[in-house]
Amino acid sequence: MPNLLHVLPAFADEAELRLNTIVELNSNTINKYELITETGHLKLDRVGYSSLAYPFAYGCIPRTWDEDGDPLDIEIVGVTEPLVPGSIVEARIIGIMTFDDGGEVDDKVIGVIADDKRLDHIKSFEQLGDHWIKETTYYWEHYKDLKKPGTCTVNGFFGVDKAIEIIKSCETRYLSEIEPKLIN
Repeated sequence: MPNLLHVLPAFADEAELRLNTIVELNSNTINKYELITETGHLKLDRVGYSSLAYPFAYGCIPRTWDEDGDPLDIEIVGVTEPLVPGSIVEARIIGIMTFDDGGEVDDKVIGVIADDKRLDHIKSFEQLGDHWIKETTYYWEHYKDLKKPGTCTVNGFFGVDKAIEIIKSCETRYLSEIEPKLIN
């Protein structure tokens, strides 16, 4: 089976702001799964250090490489039914959260399921409301407190244009740092 991290493009349809997303985990879990870059298999990376559970589904964007040495992450908000980990979801970009995780850039694209008609009206992360921003900030700034307190900082929430800029930068980084190492 091909490794979808290296086969699928980041954008399913750039004009429609649709990203290919490989689902790693659902909301309400403390288990952190990550795709193994070399094989594309899901691996339990860790069990969270506290009872703080992910408040959104979570995954990564193929053929991208963030500054933390992993594919670019994506928070998928407004999911009503659990997604199958390892599956592909087309997510529509509504923003990005810039994030510092222990001194490493580890940004998070914010998206909704592109084909969920209940979310068609959501065009920007601001439409999720102030409480969503506070909850998301709280989660990311405290999820490692029992292991490494005070090491995570949300630097801000930004719109679609900034998200595309960061995605493109991560695509370029993938092409220069990862693709040359692949065996064809």
